[in-house]
Amino acid sequence: MTRYVGSCFFTVFVLFLWRVGDIADACKCSPPHPQQAFCDAEIVIRAKVVGKKVVSNAIKYDIQQIKMFKCPNQVIHAIFTASSPAACGVTLEINKEYLFTGKLETGRMYVTLCGYNPPWEDLSAAQKNSLTHRYQSGCDCKIIHCTSLPCPISTTDACLWMDWGTNNGQNLACIKSDGSCAWK
Repeated sequence: MTRYVGSCFFTVFVLFLWRVGDIADACKCSPPHPQQAFCDAEIVIRAKVVGKKVVSNAIKYDIQQIKMFKCPNQVIHAIFTASSPAACGVTLEINKEYLFTGKLETGRMYVTLCGYNPPWEDLSAAQKNSLTHRYQSGCDCKIIHCTSLPCPISTTDACLWMDWGTNNGQNLACIKSDGSCAWK
């Protein structure tokens, strides 16, 4: 009988560890380049967070929209995100301005940890300028994130981003000219 109990305990323990691994790995993504986040997003805005409320399995942040960069003719009063970082939910501070890149679903804006949602004050002057002047014109290009060498590119419609851990590449935009994409 003790052998049976030991076997059951071991099985439950292994299943527990397996499940903890799943939960710990629930939200995994590498940070996108600001331009790629802009191009992949359905909506990009600058807004100030003014309130927070838990609704169902999500958090609703009330916002004051300051500027619309992508998806004009849309007024957003709230941003929704998952209720925890493990589920890719974003944690925001009240009375702070952010750049939000997200998706629209039934008139609601959703953001995740896998998007690009930095505090507005953390953006460089070049990034702020690119939001209105360069990123949109570079959406025909794909930014390929290279984390280890070699990183071959097999197309002229891409730029290689190798500045992992630095902000240098984030201040550039990948723009198509003369039939190929290049950093500008």
